Amino acid sequence: MANLLMHCGGKHITRDELNWAPTPERTDTWVPVPHHRMLSIVDKTIEGQGFRVTNEAHGLWGAGARYFGLMELGCESADKDFSLVLGLRNSHDKSFPASLALGSQVLVCDNLSFFGEVVLKRRHTRFIERDLPGVINEAFGRLSDLRIQQADRIGAYKEKRISDRTVHDLLVKAVDSRVIPVTQLPKVLDEWREPSHQAFTENGRTVWRLFNAFTESFKGRSLEMLPRRSHALHGLMDRVCHLAA
Repeated sequence: MANLLMHCGGKHITRDELNWAPTPERTDTWVPVPHHRMLSIVDKTIEGQGFRVTNEAHGLWGAGARYFGLMELGCESADKDFSLVLGLRNSHDKSFPASLALGSQVLVCDNLSFFGEVVLKRRHTRFIERDLPGVINEAFGRLSDLRIQQADRIGAYKEKRISDRTVHDLLVKAVDSRVIPVTQLPKVLDEWREPSHQAFTENGRTVWRLFNAFTESFKGRSLEMLPRRSHALHGLMDRVCHLAA
């Protein structure tokens, strides 16, 4: 998957290579989970919930101290506009807890958007391996509502037409909300005016077109910042479509 961005000493790896990542010794208060063990628990949950992995990417940072993975999930009732993506990460240097996030990938352009999705974390403390299966099952238990929510949201984005004046106002708000840095404004504007993907012009000048102009600009940016940026972006778009409370 092109959206697993590796930087600052990171490298892409295969599943088999993940098995060789060293796991430090536990202490009385800190219990690191082997990266391959976390992935194995996620795999079993995916299969048990009736999903399959259709695409995936894995990476390690800092001599194996940090792991991040992305997996695209397929099922029989797949939507033509987006697919569900599972992101997971784990650390052996106490930099962050074991985490799992569920989001969406716009299929036509391979953009990722984590959107008010399930984000669950578990600190590396006693009983973490006992609790992880329950944490992951809780996330998957919300998948049905998640798909319905995103399908309704995309439908509203496609129906809502907006003017250039509204777009310019949203660009300023996006910078203020830290959806994008000011240096990305030209990229978003170019994508709004002439989308790289023909599919985003089909419904005219809509929120959906602008939304994908933003997500196109996310490419090449920090993956760790993607969930926060996506939450903020959906907040802006939802208000335009009167979806936000």
